[in-house]
Amino acid sequence: MPVGLTPGTRLGRYEVLSALGAGGMGEVYRARDARLDREVAIKVLPESVATAPDSLARFEREARALARTEHPNILTIHDIGEEGIGGGTPTRFAVTELLVGETLGSRLAHETLSWRRAVDIGAAVADGLAAAHGQNIVHRDLKPDNLFLTSDGRVKILDFGLATSGVMAAPSAETTAPDAVTGPGAILGTVGYMAPEQVHGGAVDARADLFALGCVLYEMVTGRRAFSRPTPGETLAAILSAPAPELPAGISDAPPELGRLIGRCLEKQPEARFQSASDLAFALRSVATASATGPAAFEAAEPAHARPSAPAAKRRPWMVAGAVAVAVLQRRRLPTATRRHWTRRGSGSSGACSTAKSWRPRRRRPSCCDWRPLLSRFTATPWSNESCIIHEPPWRRSSRSGSRTAPRKAGRG
Repeated sequence: MPVGLTPGTRLGRYEVLSALGAGGMGEVYRARDARLDREVAIKVLPESVATAPDSLARFEREARALARTEHPNILTIHDIGEEGIGGGTPTRFAVTELLVGETLGSRLAHETLSWRRAVDIGAAVADGLAAAHGQNIVHRDLKPDNLFLTSDGRVKILDFGLATSGVMAAPSAETTAPDAVTGPGAILGTVGYMAPEQVHGGAVDARADLFALGCVLYEMVTGRRAFSRPTPGETLAAILSAPAPELPAGISDAPPELGRLIGRCLEKQPEARFQSASDLAFALRSVATASATGPAAFEAAEPAHARPSAPAAKRRPWMVAGAVAVAVLQRRRLPTATRRHWTRRGSGSSGACSTAKSWRPRRRRPSCCDWRPLLSRFTATPWSNESCIIHEPPWRRSSRSGSRTAPRKAGRG
């Protein structure tokens, strides 16, 4: 093991089980918490840099940053301490949750993600950054190797070793190699993911993390880096002067809004980018939601009881026509008591009504055989889709012919 820690080595109540990885800022081990009987991860500061004031301060800064930002998308820290081994320099370490999965960098090395999966990961990272920025903490080294994809689908932000509080002017222009992890002299970050203000060595705030997240988003969607050039110097020059790259046309299913969103993250001026990580997270989820909207989506989202079915909508005109036909037929099939209200044209006695045209009210005799005056004397009140109520006119029986006549006015015999 890099610092001589073998399986079985104890750091306080923690027992080392195996090595997980190593970087410029320390080695990571799998360990068991003897008191709580759970497996954890231990990050140990190498002995070669444990005595360096800058490295030690950076290590403690990461531990404090993680302890202040409890969030599902940020690595959880459980403990911090130091332990003397063999009478030498005390070994300083931090205890964090144990993650099972792989880094985003490892995933991208053998797989290009779909744009929907990239948007989901980007929104989760933006949520974690919003929590860190809310504690006035800027990561300054966001890249695929510092993002972890767990086996159960979660996204975790790792390595706050370069984190700083608030707005800070970078004291050095040293950078790391494009594919290297952050080293002790990597004050600014990693080439290919640094914001222009970091390259210039100027003041850095939360919007620098949003530029880095834009680079990560572009890489997840396209499979290549946004400002990749043959040498680190050319890459830095591209970050400062080259326009933000557009999504290639080969990604046919990616909405154009996603390309515009990534381009806004990669703006040279911080004022032109998203002004907060929470705004970026909302915009990413809006892109995913808008891509699913449309007539079919609205039809699926609308409750079934809120819209008529297509067959029912088509039946409505026929239902109205049927109601009118029922009203006409009811006039042709009047019962015996009702037929006495009517008289046959040209006859003083009542008889069976053969057609609606040959029967007219006695009081009103239209000049032509038209059935419309007949219907005008009746109103049909809808009762249901199958029936209606017929209201008859107030006819009065004639004393001579037995037919119905209109009521007489008051004062007449």
